[in-house]
Amino acid sequence: MTEASTLLTTLDMARFVTDGVLRFDAVVPDDINRRALDELPDMLATPTTATTPMRPRSGTPLEACFEPDSAVWAMLRVPEVAGAIRSLVGDHPTYDHHFVHFNKAGNAAFQHLHADAVIDTGDPSFDIQVLYFPHDVEAGSGGTRYVPGSHLRNVHENSIARYQHISGDQFFAGPAGTVLIFHHGLWHAGQANPSDTDRWMFKLRLNPTRPQIRLWDTSDYASVVPGNWDHSFATTAAGPSVPEELRRTQAWSFTGESRIDLMQRIALWRYLADDPDFDVDWYYTRIESRSAFH
Repeated sequence: MTEASTLLTTLDMARFVTDGVLRFDAVVPDDINRRALDELPDMLATPTTATTPMRPRSGTPLEACFEPDSAVWAMLRVPEVAGAIRSLVGDHPTYDHHFVHFNKAGNAAFQHLHADAVIDTGDPSFDIQVLYFPHDVEAGSGGTRYVPGSHLRNVHENSIARYQHISGDQFFAGPAGTVLIFHHGLWHAGQANPSDTDRWMFKLRLNPTRPQIRLWDTSDYASVVPGNWDHSFATTAAGPSVPEELRRTQAWSFTGESRIDLMQRIALWRYLADDPDFDVDWYYTRIESRSAFH
């Protein structure tokens, strides 16, 4: 994963902290997409008990997974994809698992809303899930449902299964070769397929093997991160600032409760940026200044 790649910017990272998802439309070339559609049925048919280069064991370094001439490996080496992976989990992540999602045309079955991270602890480190769509997914044809900004609301996997029609939830639709990258805690669900076209999606979960601190392209950091929280409302010369991005409210979160999410985002940003004094709107600072009295 150390080959040519396009690292994320500081604002890209702030958007990931806020939304828990990054989207790269049509970044995988058509020839790789065609090869993937040929390969995914064989991957789906491989028994889960088998250990092959196309179904490695959990804990295997990513570099040792997948055939070098496979479409999956080619997808992972697309510069935008490789750069996002490096920026989020480092140069040498560990393979956790993968799954080939196949939904036959006209299939009415669907997943309940869930989060994959059932047993995670409260530390700020995170896995990522790479979702690759090798063919067009039309609007209304049942693309993957997900709830931006839900990743920092820690829940048991099935405790949100009854939730439907959440304000701001997304149903993936987009061109062939699109890749989504999720924080492992993002709420999501596979949808029914009312279309007349079979639907394929490849999902890969990766674990970091090093602290996830400033792994992205930080050359723009000083221009988008004000040195003092008093300036956090200002738009910088480079455009929006990181505090502005972290403050962005999700459609499902009302104003008062959104501050809970902001606190979680500040904590995650402090970890990623290795900046224990970073704050937005004085929220953490007022708490920490009181604790200094004890």
